[in-house]
Amino acid sequence: MNSEIKRANQENDLLQDAIKKAVDKLSQPESYKSVFHKTYNHIGMPSIENLSEIIDILKSVIFPGYFGESEVTTDNMKYHLGSNIDRLSRLLREQIRRGFCFACSKEGVKACHDCQLRTEEVTRKFISKLPGIRELLATDVQAAYYGDPAAKSPAETIFCYPSIIALLHHRIAHALLNLEIPIIPRIISEMAHSKTGIDIHPGAQIDKYCFIDHGTGVVIGETCEIGEDVRLYQGVTLGAKSFPLDDNGDPI
Repeated sequence: MNSEIKRANQENDLLQDAIKKAVDKLSQPESYKSVFHKTYNHIGMPSIENLSEIIDILKSVIFPGYFGESEVTTDNMKYHLGSNIDRLSRLLREQIRRGFCFACSKEGVKACHDCQLRTEEVTRKFISKLPGIRELLATDVQAAYYGDPAAKSPAETIFCYPSIIALLHHRIAHALLNLEIPIIPRIISEMAHSKTGIDIHPGAQIDKYCFIDHGTGVVIGETCEIGEDVRLYQGVTLGAKSFPLDDNGDPI
């Protein structure tokens, strides 16, 4: 028994020594300089959890009755939309501000004095785009329903189809990108990518009545322009052009 305790103590000492050595090596500037994000003004990175909640709120606003509080009626519609959009605006403001400050830190700006003002402005502009985003997604729902004989109703495509989830994320991310908000659109697009296997860059321009059938393995690049009433199938790549590199190895 004593030998087992002695061996356990030795192993614990070895573990503590390994921790100390790892911390010492990981603390060396040459170890972390290419992967370290230094915050300014004590403002952290955008929150994946909060952005997920923002998307959930937007789903319940764009498709009332399907997501979130499902007991939505014509009588309480304004209350449902008003309370959700109010919460959306408060959550989104903070994430947009973090996105702006992230860009400032990358550019070496230590005091981004106008980040708060820009945040308020673009949040207001994004909220004003919600009716147009819903209008586009309503056409995508119709395209999915009429484009898939297996679909029993438009409601089924809203609730079940990866195409609608991916396009919802994309149309939100695209609107945010057009407002010149850093990093947030990419995070939102990658959320859909991880859920659906459909990878759409937020810069891609997609017109109404778009349907991505099945969708697994679809890649739509930043410079892609998709016109009205287009159906894509799984395993399709639009883009993937190779670019020359500059002296630092970055694509031109």
